[in-house]
Amino acid sequence: MFDNFCYYFLLFIIYSFMGWLMEIIDNIIVKHKIVNRGFLLGPYCPIYGFGCLSLIFFLSNYKSDPIILFFMAIVICSILEYSTSYIMEKLFKLRWWDYTDKKFNINGRICAETMIPFGLLGTLVICIINPFFESILNNIPTNILNNISIILFVIYFIDQLISISIIFGFKGKLITNEKDSTEEIKKKVKEVLKNGNYFHKRLINAFPNIISPRERLKKLQSKINNEIKKFKKHRFF
Repeated sequence: MFDNFCYYFLLFIIYSFMGWLMEIIDNIIVKHKIVNRGFLLGPYCPIYGFGCLSLIFFLSNYKSDPIILFFMAIVICSILEYSTSYIMEKLFKLRWWDYTDKKFNINGRICAETMIPFGLLGTLVICIINPFFESILNNIPTNILNNISIILFVIYFIDQLISISIIFGFKGKLITNEKDSTEEIKKKVKEVLKNGNYFHKRLINAFPNIISPRERLKKLQSKINNEIKKFKKHRFF
C-alpha cells in the first residue's frame, strides 16, 4: 500500500511539473514572457497531476482504442476542470479562470476550445508518455523511490499550507472591495496584489484574469444590458 502511494505520488509530481512547464511554454509563445503559473510556490500545477492520474486509473484499459480514449479523456478532464473551478471559487470566493467570452462554454468554467486539447493530451499520456515514465520508475529500487517520494511529499505539503494561508489572506483583501465598476474593481485588485509580497505578485501574473463572483456578476449584467440596447436599436430602426 505504502509503496503504491509513493509510486503514484511521484507520477503526480511528474505530471504536475509537466503541466507547469507546459503553461510556462504557452505563455512564452503567446505573451512572450515567462509567467510562473499556478497558485503554489513550487514549479507544479496540481490540476495536471490529478488529471493525469485520473486518466491513468480510468482509461488505461482503452489504450488500444484511441477514438474512445480521446472522447473519454475530454469528459474526464472537463469534469475535473469544472469541479476544480467550482470548488476553488467556493473556497476562496474567487473565479480563477473565466471562459464566459469563449464560444460553447459552460458557466464560464469549461469551453470547447480547451476540450479538444484535453482529448489529444489525454490520448498522448495513456499511449506514449505514461508508459515511458512508468518504465523509468519501475527501474528505480523501491527504497530509493520511497525516500524520494517522502521528501517531495513533505515539500509539497508545506507548500500547500503556506500557499493556502496566503490566498485566504488575499481573499480577505478582495471581498472588501465595493467598487461598482468591473474595470475599477479589476484595477484595484491588481494594485492590492502588486503592492503585496512576492507571492501576491506571482499570483496576479499567473492568473491575470482573476475576478470575484461579484465582479463576474457585474460583467455579465453589463453584457446583458448591451445586448438589450442592441435589440432595441434594431427593433426601432
